[in-house]
Amino acid sequence: MAAFFLPRASDDEQAERLYDALAEFAGVEPAPPARRVHSITFAQDGAQWVAEVGEELRGQRTTQQLRRGELIERTETLTSTSRVLAVYPGTPFVVVTDAQPITGTPSEWANPFSAQPDAVTWFDPR
Repeated sequence: MAAFFLPRASDDEQAERLYDALAEFAGVEPAPPARRVHSITFAQDGAQWVAEVGEELRGQRTTQQLRRGELIERTETLTSTSRVLAVYPGTPFVVVTDAQPITGTPSEWANPFSAQPDAVTWFDPR
């Protein structure tokens, strides 16, 4: 398990303030230390995505095609320039990225966006 951190925070105190501010931006309650999310995997538009704090959103889409009686499977790697700043647990989970309106960077993802995770990795509860 990774220790809790947020990108752009220079120390633990600043990380706590930023975590609370991003929760307010997302309209959710900040999670207590034992329930802080490091990453989630979730399905979106036929692909499996990973939202990991500090990393760009990434995913994979696998397609199958029948060609000359043989089933061919292709896996496409998907990327996004949106970097995950925080993930908040709930039903559904809420992901905040560095895309607009936070930085003005355009993204194909809403910010924040909701996702129902297939798997969750938690930060070390300290």
